[in-house]
Amino acid sequence: MDADPLDPVWSSASFVGVQDRRKNIPPQKCSFAMAASQALADAQRVGAPADPYNNPVDLYRDQISRDLAPLTGKPAGDIFDRLAYTQTLDKGDLNLPVPALRIQGKKPNEQAAELAEKYPDNPALEKPTANGPILQFFFKSEPLVRLVIPSILQKKQHYGNNYTLGLKDPSDPSKGAKTIIVEFSSPNIAKPFHAGHLRSTIIGGFLANLHEAAGWKVIRMNYLGDWGRQFGLLANAFETYGSEEKLKQDPIGHLFDIYVAINKVSGPEEDEIKTKQEQLKQLEERKEDTATLATEIAALQAKSTNEKARQYFKRLENGDEKALAVWRRFRDLSISRYEKTYARLNIHYDVYSGESQVEMWRLDRACNELEQSGLSEESKGAIIVDLTKNKDKNVKKLGKTLVKKSDGSSLYLTRDLGEAVKRDELYHFDKMIYVISSQQDVHVNQMFKILELMGRKEISDKCVLVNFGMVLGMSTRKGTVKFLDDILRDVGDEMHGVMKKNDKKYSQVENPEQTADTLGISAVMVQDMKGKRINNYEFSLEQMCSFEGDTGPYLQYAHARLCSITRKAALTAEEINSADLSLLKESHAINLVRVLASWPDMVQQTLKTLEPTTVLTYLFKMTHMLSSSYDVLQVVGSEPELKKARMALYEAARQVLHNGMKMLGLNPVERM
Repeated sequence: MDADPLDPVWSSASFVGVQDRRKNIPPQKCSFAMAASQALADAQRVGAPADPYNNPVDLYRDQISRDLAPLTGKPAGDIFDRLAYTQTLDKGDLNLPVPALRIQGKKPNEQAAELAEKYPDNPALEKPTANGPILQFFFKSEPLVRLVIPSILQKKQHYGNNYTLGLKDPSDPSKGAKTIIVEFSSPNIAKPFHAGHLRSTIIGGFLANLHEAAGWKVIRMNYLGDWGRQFGLLANAFETYGSEEKLKQDPIGHLFDIYVAINKVSGPEEDEIKTKQEQLKQLEERKEDTATLATEIAALQAKSTNEKARQYFKRLENGDEKALAVWRRFRDLSISRYEKTYARLNIHYDVYSGESQVEMWRLDRACNELEQSGLSEESKGAIIVDLTKNKDKNVKKLGKTLVKKSDGSSLYLTRDLGEAVKRDELYHFDKMIYVISSQQDVHVNQMFKILELMGRKEISDKCVLVNFGMVLGMSTRKGTVKFLDDILRDVGDEMHGVMKKNDKKYSQVENPEQTADTLGISAVMVQDMKGKRINNYEFSLEQMCSFEGDTGPYLQYAHARLCSITRKAALTAEEINSADLSLLKESHAINLVRVLASWPDMVQQTLKTLEPTTVLTYLFKMTHMLSSSYDVLQVVGSEPELKKARMALYEAARQVLHNGMKMLGLNPVERM
């Protein structure tokens, strides 16, 4: 490796195109920066979207595209776009599906075989092979190693990131980055932080990190459930059951307790009213006198706990300062407590919004736009939108929805409509992601469609629903109330117990309680992200805390082991950067480098899938390869030069593992 880490040697057998144009420069001095610069110029000339500075494999794409252009009669840019990374190394490093080029004349299998035969020799590439209609390209080992490892060690935490993807105009960075709002977590004040909120928090944090890695300006937003009748119920509950001391000690827990207490009163009341309403319905059907029963129901409703809550909420909407002061206090205390919990998950927010933050005039404007567009109509004193009247059968399926109650109070949907327009006016976002349980699919799709139909298509087109399935069987040891802190406590305790089983390693950990907490959080998050978002999964404390199999603790162990190798090798950065990478000849080393080379492609693929499991599957694949390499690629005890080369490989692997874990929201540990 070149002694200067900022200008690492890429290859002593560099790409033909680069060498031909730089005959006055000895091949061993042809740096990655030079090769990348030339490849970028070539790509721009032929219209290919190469980005070799952020993705070294684009150097290969550029070369292959230019080599195949005269053989296929197709523009190099078209070929470049279709060169895809592979899921398994036996299928090559890049694949080209020949049918995608739409070459006339011969069958795709014959075309692929002919292209493989005619492909020119290249010092960086093996002769391509045709596997049916697929053209497979394998990178030669030494040029690849000398390209990828220096690139990782140079870019460090930025390797895999491509900040140009988020630019409004990649050809003119001065125009700035695109803005994305990611709304996630969004718990309800005074209610348990349930499984759905946990999933939304984990997935949303990941999506925010992913888009930052792509250069977007990310606004992390928590849209709290802090408004509506439920808050009136809570305020009245505090007057009856509240304790100032308990509120200060544990605001979320105490508010939940009094909320449960008042629901024990309101529940039977509502049951009685519902029973009498059923009786009233039967009387009406028989056309009997209903006056007495109707009066009785009205009296029960007037003095009910829920009616008092509705009246309190009405005071809030009307701007009653005393009621607002209570609301602000509960909200601020809750946010303060949430922030501490989120910090444990490596989550922070730029904005704590909420239903309460949508001004009345915005709600009125939304209602007026619904009316003017002919979408809304009156029904029994309330205002509804009936999408079943739409001609589009897909819209019809969204059904009817209430936008304003008969007493004039706003509803969740009304506030969502007003909030979406508000965000567009405040932040001028280019994209907005709602991370919400699949149980809310109908509601969110109603909101998107109504935005469009009411004349706000420019906003609805920028909105994306990222939904997810349910967590099954999640509870704590102390009961069934699913507060996030309780869940993390249980998992941390479990991990601490596992760590204590190895006395020698346990004694070397500086802060075992903190490490156990980190491992526990990793266990929860990885179990959540292992499958596709839409799938339900079973919450299993035993499985998630295991060091065997694809778990959070296993990933943490893999990172800690690489850190241990670094400590034992005791090499300086200068020594590692001076390594002779041509000594890395073993298949274990070469295959590991091939996987490391694909990390930037994996990040770009994840931007399309928006699936945490895309990253997680890659990291497990890489760590399994690492695990099988340690006996073959020993560092301590090896010859000095070989030791440096292998250490460079392991440090590159540790960096990629670190980058992937941080993107997922994990906090990599160095000892455990």
